[in-house]
Amino acid sequence: MKNGILSCIVLLLCSFYSEAQSVYFTRTGKVEFHAGTTLEDIDAVNNEVTSVLDIQKGSLAFQVLIKSFHFRRALMEEHFNENYMESSKYPKATFNGKVNNIEQINFSADGTYSANVEGTLSMHGISKLVTATATIFVKNKKVSAICNFILKTDDYNIKIPTVVADKISKDVNISIQCQYDPRN
Repeated sequence: MKNGILSCIVLLLCSFYSEAQSVYFTRTGKVEFHAGTTLEDIDAVNNEVTSVLDIQKGSLAFQVLIKSFHFRRALMEEHFNENYMESSKYPKATFNGKVNNIEQINFSADGTYSANVEGTLSMHGISKLVTATATIFVKNKKVSAICNFILKTDDYNIKIPTVVADKISKDVNISIQCQYDPRN
């Protein structure tokens, strides 16, 4: 499995070939989600997110292994993988897109910048165009980013059984945080 992850990272990096300092990456990005309601807290975190950002082209890619989401209760994690996300059949989620206003972000100067992100999110066998606003931070030539948005379970054919429909929200709050390193 580690060889598979390493191969995916190499492929991502090769697909974004550019000069060394224009490409940034991480293998320790973080995705959190909240899908609970007032009756149940349903939160998960994944700290093994791979992402590549090419600041010259504005291209942005993510890969998230579904089984790397962890819940505070093992039973939630089991249901998430087996019943909802079918992670054996659909082992990962990917995003391939771009930062539309990359030219407005000065990666040479410390600052906080708003980024308009657009691309294709593929998950659970379905690919959809998504847009979001992210915040990119540049400090001491290091790049980090955060983004929050909402996904609808119906958009990705994720079925919520009627018996638990009042405990699981169909609107899932997603939070992404990445600390990027320059590719050398």
